[in-house]
Amino acid sequence: MPNCTGQPMLFGRLGRCEIEANFAGGALSSDGGLMLLRQVDRRLGLSKAVAEVLHDPRDPERITHELRDLVAQRLYGLCCGYEDLNDHGQLRQDPLMQTAVGTTAELASSPTLSRLETRATRSDIVALNRVLVEQFVASHRVAPKELILDVDASDIPLHGEQEKGEFHAYYDHYCYLPLYVFAGQAMLACVLRRSRIDGAKHVSAVIKLLVNRPREAWSDVRIIVRGDSGFCRQRLIRWCERRDVGYVVGVARNARLQRIVEGWEWLLEHRYTQTGTKQRLVREFTYAADSWDRERRIVTRLEFGAQGNNPRFVVTNLDLPAPALYDDLYCQRGEAENRIKETQLDLFGTRASSHRFLANWLRVMFAALAYTLMHRLRAIALTNTELARATAATIRVRLLKIGAAVIRNSRRVRILFASHHPMRETFLIAAQALAP
Repeated sequence: MPNCTGQPMLFGRLGRCEIEANFAGGALSSDGGLMLLRQVDRRLGLSKAVAEVLHDPRDPERITHELRDLVAQRLYGLCCGYEDLNDHGQLRQDPLMQTAVGTTAELASSPTLSRLETRATRSDIVALNRVLVEQFVASHRVAPKELILDVDASDIPLHGEQEKGEFHAYYDHYCYLPLYVFAGQAMLACVLRRSRIDGAKHVSAVIKLLVNRPREAWSDVRIIVRGDSGFCRQRLIRWCERRDVGYVVGVARNARLQRIVEGWEWLLEHRYTQTGTKQRLVREFTYAADSWDRERRIVTRLEFGAQGNNPRFVVTNLDLPAPALYDDLYCQRGEAENRIKETQLDLFGTRASSHRFLANWLRVMFAALAYTLMHRLRAIALTNTELARATAATIRVRLLKIGAAVIRNSRRVRILFASHHPMRETFLIAAQALAP
């Protein structure tokens, strides 16, 4: 390996000056925004809450790195773009990462963090999902009047011999099929599942748990479950009706539904041939599938354009007018898909490269917890800034990846940023919002 510290690198000249560089700058870091993450974490108590519910079989007399420090190091690393455990081989020496975690000594090594993941149990995973719910409940100072629970699934591609890895015909590769539940932008549950199953498996059990906790905290809250046609199951619908939970769930197109709406579709086709412009109509009727115990309200959105008919169907127990229910309520479920993308792409929620299924689930949960940290940073500190609606990747690039010099002595830790950084004002606003 070359001597990178003292050996100069030459980059030509600038006028009479010779451009020279080396790696002898001392205590520098490229992650100045770690201090913002540290303040958010301290306010939420997130890494502490995670450490309290994870089991730790290590001998207390031989522990060098506390469990809370391991969790914080892992979450901060994901937020700052370090997706692999190997990154911590060098990151453990970063002075700002050490300061953010709460120490001046070397942080945990990659093998130590790997052992944290591989010893995961199902009880750990269940407890971490409870942490997500408790964080959501604690984030409300005032009881909300209504909660809309968005249910959706996605895929995590597999490239190896992972436990429970199966081929999924729709996605056309081996994968896991995680289930996510969001309330607005807050993630409430992340359930890793094998892929050769009904896409709605476990939904009823998860929704039951998620409904009970908010109702314990807010007895008068109105709860609505929203999902696409993949979650239209009699078990879920009947449970919602018994527990006074609203639902608006897509229904897959079939021949019986098509016969019901064919008159309206003929009318739209006739109007389209006369005007040449795309036609749209929202109507409702009652319908019962063969597996249903009774008829239920169906709202349909019908369109006719250059490519022909394009019907959509939704079953609901809500009494909103049909246009408002479809356009203003059901169509807004696309926000959950954006949040899943943010978790999986920006915070590396698809890194399922461990052989053990539960270890992969813990990795996905760490991505979900990192998402919670970034979401709360956005909500608490960036509301009145240009990053108020930014994704985690944008916040990372513009606010967290800021170069800084670190000066540590016995009295204080000084962090020096560039005087003319373009995000200076935003950083100051965020720091003030997160001040102790």
